Amino acid sequence: MKTGEKAPTFSKTAHTGETVSLDDLHGQWVVLYFYPADDTPGCTAEACSFRDSYEDFVDAGAVVIGVSKDSLEKHEQFAAKHNLPFQLISDEDGTLRSAYDVKKSLGILPGRVTYVIDPEGIVQKVFSSQLRATQHKAEALATIRGE
Repeated sequence: MKTGEKAPTFSKTAHTGETVSLDDLHGQWVVLYFYPADDTPGCTAEACSFRDSYEDFVDAGAVVIGVSKDSLEKHEQFAAKHNLPFQLISDEDGTLRSAYDVKKSLGILPGRVTYVIDPEGIVQKVFSSQLRATQHKAEALATIRGE
């Protein structure tokens, strides 16, 4: 998945029980961020960075969605523990990760990749960094703001 390509559509259940569908989000910016696992230091820092800037994303007309292989129950606990205001979806079977071509880091860790999808469904930014977890938020916000 590269910048300029149409984002693969999906429909998945979020930790809140709601269905999240890319087609339903047409007309809005979507920040779809893939991360390795709930409650690990880097992933917690990344989620909290999106949480702390959540109003900036809302003000810019964007929706933030986190994706990992963790179960919906684990996502629910993670979101409650850290007061996450955005949806977390489970990709236990890896189909969404595969559709977005999210590769493993170092051959073993699930990749940490953020996709910024414009209101027409086109990928405008792909940012991949396992080690700079909190930079994902900054890259996504800058892309939406045209900076």
